[in-house]
Amino acid sequence: MDTNREQFGSRLGFILAAAGSAVGIGNLVGFPVNAAKNGGAAFLFIYALFVFLICLPVMLAELAAGRQSRRNPLGAYKHFANGSKLWPIGGWLSLITPYMIAVFYAVITVWVLGYFGAIVTGNLDTLADGSYFGTFINSNAVFVYLLLVTGIVGYILTHGVQEGIERAAKILMPSLFIMLVGLVIFVLFQDNALAGVKFYLIPDLSKITPQVVNSALGQAFFSLSLGMGILITYGSYMDKANDIPGAAKMVAICDTSVAFIAGLLILPAIFSFNPDTNPEELSDSSVALIFTFLPKIFLAMQASVGYVGASLVAGVFFLLVFFAALTSLVSIIEVPVSGTMDELGYDRKKSLKMLGITMLIFALACTLSFGRVDFLTSLLSYGGREVSLFDLIVDIFYDTILPLNGLIICLLVSYRWKKAHFDEELETGNPGFGGTLFERYVNTALRTFVPVILGLVFLNTVLLKFFAVDVIGKLNGN
Repeated sequence: MDTNREQFGSRLGFILAAAGSAVGIGNLVGFPVNAAKNGGAAFLFIYALFVFLICLPVMLAELAAGRQSRRNPLGAYKHFANGSKLWPIGGWLSLITPYMIAVFYAVITVWVLGYFGAIVTGNLDTLADGSYFGTFINSNAVFVYLLLVTGIVGYILTHGVQEGIERAAKILMPSLFIMLVGLVIFVLFQDNALAGVKFYLIPDLSKITPQVVNSALGQAFFSLSLGMGILITYGSYMDKANDIPGAAKMVAICDTSVAFIAGLLILPAIFSFNPDTNPEELSDSSVALIFTFLPKIFLAMQASVGYVGASLVAGVFFLLVFFAALTSLVSIIEVPVSGTMDELGYDRKKSLKMLGITMLIFALACTLSFGRVDFLTSLLSYGGREVSLFDLIVDIFYDTILPLNGLIICLLVSYRWKKAHFDEELETGNPGFGGTLFERYVNTALRTFVPVILGLVFLNTVLLKFFAVDVIGKLNGN
């Protein structure tokens, strides 16, 4: 074991950091809208089942592999490969994926910070104009905000695991939760908010279709940051005395709780301040919802709380989303940082400098791919559509590769590392885990149906994104 490797200072610090990596824009906006479009409470039930029956075993696999190897994802795969040249390919994918995800996630984080800045300077009415978003993302202001985000993330990561990531998580995550609960309480006391609560919580089982099931699985898998190498990396920072199964359950509960509470904010707000909205017609894009739809909802609040009050609520919400995006971005970038430190022997500052410069170049290219540079805006054409550099990165590294990475880690743990060694690692720090029904379930799931499901999700995504063939839609009768 690498005795010099950085470690989390406490179990709480790990849980908050891991939860921070999972809680992001998808939880705060994508989850409640997905629930609204896919049967409300029926979607919530299916989502929760997938979190604990499918995603939790994958979480345990990633955390255990990280702690046992004490390495980054590439190092972990090499550790278990025993000289094989094939398995490290999974490690490379688990390093490249978060590197590229960090690029587009940084761009979205910049937009969130920019909107927060516009709100606090009294421009909520401007944000509510549907044309503002297109103007803003092509303005010079995004470069200033990009430097600010780069500086904040760099400051946190420079201070390492305990003094940087863990300390930031202990501040940002409780602040995020308090702000979220406060906004929920405010919205629930508004007129017609109860209609949104009923829509969100009363199930309509007739709406459970293959498409709904697929959406719930995708939301659960992506929400918990699986397949990004984050949990392998964070697992490598865990002390041997830590209880991996217990910590994983807490992370899943925290992530699901934030998503659920976010639903109690977004849906009642829509029904209260724009009751004519049909949730099933809402955009599938979290980006579109945050930057074009929700500002209109917040501006509509001025009828009951005035313009200043509406601006205050909108400001708190965008600060909330910024905190969520920031904690996710820090965790995502830590994966390639850890890889560079382990594989190249660089110290943390040198690794951050090298990766920061290259990521900044990619992020700048993405910011120019929304109309400023034609080549980057119309980079490729596939699946019946023209895509920009930004779209290409999202399609490949977020929508497509994550389930493939999850599939590979399941196969590595089950068929390369072997059941006995995996069980031994899970029982370290939790002696009572051995022989339990949960232990048997985890092993069975990782060896049988979980890899099959992830493989099917990967294939369906490839067909849909790149060839416009919607297998799930055909099963749904569309």
